[in-house]
Amino acid sequence: MSTSTRELINPPALHPAPGFSHISIAPPDRVTYIAGQVALAPDFSVIGGDDLGEQTRAAMENVKVALEAIGAGWGDVVRRTIYTLRPTQYEVITAAIEDVQGSDRHPAQTIVGVTGLAVEGLLIEIEVTVHLP
Repeated sequence: MSTSTRELINPPALHPAPGFSHISIAPPDRVTYIAGQVALAPDFSVIGGDDLGEQTRAAMENVKVALEAIGAGWGDVVRRTIYTLRPTQYEVITAAIEDVQGSDRHPAQTIVGVTGLAVEGLLIEIEVTVHLP
């Protein structure tokens, strides 16, 4: 049995992570995986209702919390995967992402259409891969 060298982090500003960790750092390269972030408040209420732009902003704000917890910023994100019930509304998604990150510079990205997410009412989930400085 090998001993894991990964570091698992769950920032207190994010909703509790039942059955997973919000952040996993893998040495030695310090490639970091941030679990899919959604428009959930710490009390598990959905932020933004049925508005994809508002939910995207809230999910990105949660990504930002995770990035700050590990001393990273938007420029350290090397890959982003988006899961959404509304994949054809990529212009709404992109505008909300740019609003939160304050830039139109995007990492490699994939948008995947899904039929549902873990909590009813969620429209989008965003996960990122980070290379820590």
